Amino acid sequence: MTDSPKWSPTIKAIVAGVALFLAGLVIWRFQSLIGPLVLAVMLAYILNPLIALTTQYTRLKRGPAVLIIYFGLLLIWLGGAIVLVVVAVEQVQTLADVVPGQFAQAVTWVQTLPDILPVQSITLGPYTLDLSSLLSGFDLNWQDLVNQAVGVVQTLFSTGGGLATQLAGATVSAIGLGFLIFVVSIYIAIDIPRYGGLIGDVANQPGYRADAERLTRETSRIWSAYLRGQVILGLVIGVVVSIALGLLGVSNALGLGLLSGVMEFLPVIGPLIGVGTAVLVAFFQDAPSFGLSSLNFALVVIAVMLVIQQVENNLLVPRIVGDALDLHPLVVMISVVMGASLAGILGAVLAAPVVATLKLLGIYTWRKMLDLPPFPEEEQPDAPPGPKFSTRLRRIWRRFLVAINRAVPDYERK
Repeated sequence: MTDSPKWSPTIKAIVAGVALFLAGLVIWRFQSLIGPLVLAVMLAYILNPLIALTTQYTRLKRGPAVLIIYFGLLLIWLGGAIVLVVVAVEQVQTLADVVPGQFAQAVTWVQTLPDILPVQSITLGPYTLDLSSLLSGFDLNWQDLVNQAVGVVQTLFSTGGGLATQLAGATVSAIGLGFLIFVVSIYIAIDIPRYGGLIGDVANQPGYRADAERLTRETSRIWSAYLRGQVILGLVIGVVVSIALGLLGVSNALGLGLLSGVMEFLPVIGPLIGVGTAVLVAFFQDAPSFGLSSLNFALVVIAVMLVIQQVENNLLVPRIVGDALDLHPLVVMISVVMGASLAGILGAVLAAPVVATLKLLGIYTWRKMLDLPPFPEEEQPDAPPGPKFSTRLRRIWRRFLVAINRAVPDYERK
């Protein structure tokens, strides 16, 4: 044991202040790398269960398993890009051309409401509400309003004619950024099992190691449920919306499904954007399906999209995401808006799990300050491991044989 003197509280405060200042300076100087690093961590975290299963059911070590899975992901990504990019870009470009004009038509339609209303006034007892005068009171410069609205929508969607050019111009930088994310994510995925022990070693003071490990597990549960849940929900909703709108005959169904899938990463607000865009496209479609009027066709699309959303909220979300976030929808909505204002799209996507993590740490700190048990609820035990893959296959095969035996009459089996 050395005779090194202990630091005084003043020296500790100075060292902590200098360390925080240097950390803030590094973050400010290299803030452009924060987004790619966060995406690399997210990718490694999402793929970690698949890596764990690969090492469990094969004799591969973690390093080779990571390389195989990432190589397979790269092949799938390239194959999917070759198959879908041409169609998706074409439909998204069509949306970029069509939606601004449809938005202008919607505003013009609202302007003509006083002339097409079947009832010009409503009488309730001694009170009479003149609808025509009420609507005419909104005597705005509709042409300027339309131009401004179209400009905003065109900014969001980009100009249809220049979309392909913009995509081509961003290809080189996107490839370089994607390569950086891919390589960094591989290193993170290989070392994920070490991070939990590292946090425990840092908080190795008597009594605090258990707290640090519990907080690490709870934080991991929040981010695991959210990230993997949003990826699965995005894929499912994208496929279902594309198929449903395609069967209904809505134009650009693949582009709308892609938009709905991507919007799943924006809690609460994203699904509303997806539904609103689909309804807008259906309402102003040139030839609505099934001989319906534009309004009735839009109502059918609204009904289908609402059914999909209800199935998602009541069936998929509880089973995929569960109550990991444990946040009120209003809190989620406000956090998404605040995250978007602070860090753009990435901030909006990560706002909900960040707030849930801050809530976890805040409750822990508050209860420690009040000398209460830091974790009021017992930790939920891990689910027991499921049967091996080979056992599952044998069970499925036996069930298949039983179903065949029940379906085929006895005389056909003789």
